[in-house]
Amino acid sequence: MADNGEPTVIKKYANRRLYNTGTSTYVTLEDLAKMVKDGEDFTVQDAKSGEDLTHAVLTQIIFEQEGKTGQAMLPISVLRQLISFYGDQMQMVLPSYLEHSMALFSKEQERIREQMTSMVGKTPMDIMASSQQMLEEQTRRNMEMFRDAMQMFSPFAAGASDAGGTEAEPAPEKKSSPDDLKSMREQIAAMQRKLDSLDK
Repeated sequence: MADNGEPTVIKKYANRRLYNTGTSTYVTLEDLAKMVKDGEDFTVQDAKSGEDLTHAVLTQIIFEQEGKTGQAMLPISVLRQLISFYGDQMQMVLPSYLEHSMALFSKEQERIREQMTSMVGKTPMDIMASSQQMLEEQTRRNMEMFRDAMQMFSPFAAGASDAGGTEAEPAPEKKSSPDDLKSMREQIAAMQRKLDSLDK
């Protein structure tokens, strides 16, 4: 981490080399993966243009980690689902949902680790049952969060709840207008605030 509390700047050169400005050393994707695991924040910038390349580099790290034997965490079914959302109207909702789901999972990881440790010495059937219970509980929490968030996103929800908790009448169908995009952005912002409050 930079001395001023700002994220460390990693510069990427045309020859694909990565330079850590915090330590004044060249680093590899493996080094950046370790920085992520250690909780060190950083951004990756093109050394010439200054363009932010953080997203692309983090995606590349995931690609490399997934390629290692025994390291894959993203099942093919999940990869197919992610791909199917590109270009879909739900693409606007999914990033916030995934971000808050991962935040919730991170908060729960210590409890999950303790439960997994307590499984030592148990039979395979007991382990499977406990694991299934943990997964079901995590899924339930995620779905509750998703339903609450979608209530704020009326164009894609069957019926949005109003401030008093009562079920609002579904909005009548209408043709698209120039104001639709503005309205959608406002609803996304409202949904983001709802997700933030659920995360807290």
